[in-house]
Amino acid sequence: MTAMALEGVRVLDMTHVQSGPSATQLLAWLGADVVKVEAPGGDITRRQLRDLPDVDSLYFTMLNCNKRSLTLNTKTERGKEILTELIRRSDVLVENFGPGAVDRMGFTWERIREINSRIVYASIKGFGEGPYTGFKAYEVVAQAMGGSMATTGVADGPPMATGAQIGDSGTGVHAVAGILAALLQREHTGRGQRVNVAMQHAVLNLCRVKLRDQQRLAHGPLPEYPNDDFGDEVPRSGNASGGGQPGWAVRCAPGGPNDYVYVIVQPVGWQPLSELIGRPELAGDPEWATPQARLPKLAKMFQLIEEWTITLPKWQVLELLNAHNIPCGPILSTREIIEDASLAANDMIVTVEHPERGAYTTVGNPLKLSDSPTHITPSPLLGQHNEEIYIGELGLGDEELRLLKTSGVI
Repeated sequence: MTAMALEGVRVLDMTHVQSGPSATQLLAWLGADVVKVEAPGGDITRRQLRDLPDVDSLYFTMLNCNKRSLTLNTKTERGKEILTELIRRSDVLVENFGPGAVDRMGFTWERIREINSRIVYASIKGFGEGPYTGFKAYEVVAQAMGGSMATTGVADGPPMATGAQIGDSGTGVHAVAGILAALLQREHTGRGQRVNVAMQHAVLNLCRVKLRDQQRLAHGPLPEYPNDDFGDEVPRSGNASGGGQPGWAVRCAPGGPNDYVYVIVQPVGWQPLSELIGRPELAGDPEWATPQARLPKLAKMFQLIEEWTITLPKWQVLELLNAHNIPCGPILSTREIIEDASLAANDMIVTVEHPERGAYTTVGNPLKLSDSPTHITPSPLLGQHNEEIYIGELGLGDEELRLLKTSGVI
């Protein structure tokens, strides 16, 4: 059997909630041995948003697959000694505590590097160094401060959050990229290094096209935006594509909240599209025939398209548009996604058997490696691997393990 991509890499996972666990879960899916170090009370998300009493929540189980769980009170002296040994045996340490929290435990980067010069020490924080450093970081706070909210929503409405967790899980993906790069560099230098990723910075990286458009505004209005008025900041532009080809979400029958298809109008697609919507004369009309002619009339153009789509179910609209190679996609609801056979066939919607919860559905690994296929296993119960790691790997005795438990160290 082929080894997994990260087989032999030990990750000490001192993360909680979402941004850190999303990163370490990806590392686990790539084959790393991820040991989740939890306070004896456990990651807070084990108890948050529970749908079943006294069972780990979906919040926790969907972010901590393929990991082992170890309980450890790092505020105790014995706990610090054990953490030191765990650091010595690890390749990667990941944490997303508040700024300075790990330093206050007595584990500064200098100290960690003394313990293990080869370790990659990755930290996820809300913000970089500066006036925002001490701000409390949450998903939508990162969206607010990274450029996403100001550019999401409709022109005359308030700033809006996106449903995609670009602040938390988006930062997790960035952290994984940094960790893998540091591990690769270690192959050449023999040294570990510090990896820092801020949620605000990750969101900003995902909003780069809006900074592109901010600079383009210096030369006048942005014609591919449907907005009527332009000031000195990029406006909220609803469902506009934000790229060179205009797009919009148009309503379909029977008019439910997700009965929409997103349509992109490329130059080559205008002639077949005009025929589909019953307006073939628009293909040759100078007022409509070219992208330059259509740009000032985007709202009217998509209104004409919607007058056709609203008479048909979205799957029929999709079939007709795809038959003419017109870029489009249905708005899939969360229910449709969880029931989508193709996503299940691609191992992106996965059923996992949990020892207490039973079967539940989770998101699969989006990183598909031909030599390193992912098999998703359930998230660990709290302290499930204490004996396996403390006795089997660190060499502690049964009696000491019992004493560690009774004294509150684990």
